[in-house]
Amino acid sequence: MQFKDLNPESIEKAANMLKAIAHPVRIQIISCLEDGEKRTVTEIHNSLGIEQSAASHHLGILKDKDVLASKREGKNTWYYLKHENLKTILDCVTTCCS
Repeated sequence: MQFKDLNPESIEKAANMLKAIAHPVRIQIISCLEDGEKRTVTEIHNSLGIEQSAASHHLGILKDKDVLASKREGKNTWYYLKHENLKTILDCVTTCCS
């Protein structure tokens, strides 16, 4: 399927996902998760050197816009990329900005 074949609802969803990604911290979060591993908010905020509340806020936005998924296990919530192809978008942006 090509982009031109998408219906208006799918195009709107794509735009919302791209808007959600378009923030420096959220790009860093996606980069942190691009290896396919699941991570907790604590692991993410420690890795990025940001406050846990900030990490939680951005994770919530990414999850709400269907960029990330999560799985609850005991006390922990594990976050991971919902769509493997998002790594390709980041690779493309990185190449364009280099």
